[in-house]
Amino acid sequence: MNGVNPGLRAGEDEMRYLGSNIEAGKKRATLEKPILSLHPPWTTIFKGERVTLRCDGYHPLLLELRPISTLWYLGHLLLPSHKKSIEVQTPGVYRCQTRGAPVSDPIHLSVSNDWLILQVPFAAVFEGEPLVLRCRGWYDKVVYKLYYYHDGQPVRYFHSSANYTVPQARASDSGPYQCSGTMRIPVESTPMFSAKVAVTVQELFQTPVLRVTGQTEARGAALGGVMLRCETLLHPQKRDTPLQFAFYKYSRSVRRFDWGAEYTVPEPEVGELESYWCEAATATRSVRKRSPWLQLSGRGSPLDLASTTAPVPQAAALAPGSKPLSFRKPPVSRSVPSVTSVPNTTSAGLQFPAGRAPTTGPPACAPLTPLEQTDAALKPDVDLLLREMQLLKGLLSQVVLELKEPQAFPEHRETLETSSSHFAVSRGTPETTTVES
Repeated sequence: MNGVNPGLRAGEDEMRYLGSNIEAGKKRATLEKPILSLHPPWTTIFKGERVTLRCDGYHPLLLELRPISTLWYLGHLLLPSHKKSIEVQTPGVYRCQTRGAPVSDPIHLSVSNDWLILQVPFAAVFEGEPLVLRCRGWYDKVVYKLYYYHDGQPVRYFHSSANYTVPQARASDSGPYQCSGTMRIPVESTPMFSAKVAVTVQELFQTPVLRVTGQTEARGAALGGVMLRCETLLHPQKRDTPLQFAFYKYSRSVRRFDWGAEYTVPEPEVGELESYWCEAATATRSVRKRSPWLQLSGRGSPLDLASTTAPVPQAAALAPGSKPLSFRKPPVSRSVPSVTSVPNTTSAGLQFPAGRAPTTGPPACAPLTPLEQTDAALKPDVDLLLREMQLLKGLLSQVVLELKEPQAFPEHRETLETSSSHFAVSRGTPETTTVES
């Protein structure tokens, strides 16, 4: 019983090893779905033309006892072919699947019987990538006086057949497209229009959001800075796209584009209410997006900075179009304020800080200051001087009128001359007196 055939034991170990590899391979296959591609890459073709569909997925031929077959679907119909690529000419929605993997993304194939078709690529177009459109005549006949339209508006004109290319697509480039032109069959025809085709530019990554993630360790008696993180999310099909990040304080750059998504606000700036925002971009800067404003609240007076138990500053996000607020705390003097003695009729001997009034007693009991006494004494003299100036102004006005029109005031000529030559001011009365010579 103790004797076991070594060859049988080796065979069992080998089968166990192959079984574990097959299970591991199946688990890996369930994580990724196959990629379905179209050749040529246009989703609209003329009636009678054929295109090739290719399914690239997980095919572990060495680990399986039998070849892995590919399953093809036209809508919900299972096609008889099990090859990696097939040729088709029937319109519809195509998908493929390999053993242990989910179904691929669909490809919509359209077949047209028109003279003119607008062809768009089957693959999704993401922000920053080129968008290529092709206006094609019946069986590659040359199209003349070619126009491309976006949302019903002409965007490009060509004398003859040519592709329309948007070098770096944006979300605003999404929408319905159409083309028009003429063909010589055999003479030049009237303008013909293609059917409208909807184009959607996919978002490469979401608008970033600036968040407070924590606080750095303190150095000595001072608090550490606040750590900010610029967060965004890539499209699942573009999750391997590298992004760079930059950070700004108002309109000033505090850190240029770098691969790191975190930035630490320096210690001297933590005690102020400041607004920050970040920007995420691709390495080529073909796609750049900025976050909303983030306002960091202050920690109180500078004396609070010595406390190591102060909480992390709170943050508030503002819309990209909103203008941030800037608040700087006034400097706080650390010296002890000077103390002076202020006379008070209700409490003699009390002392108050300089520049402050006592908090007890009615305000009416406070004595007049020397400046207030001086103002009260000079007020009658000022009123008298103002009345004398008004009277003098009236006399001068009459003199000017008489000089301009002498005959208008003949009876007052002698009186005005006498008054102007013998005018005197009595300080004791508010009236003027003429003095006889």
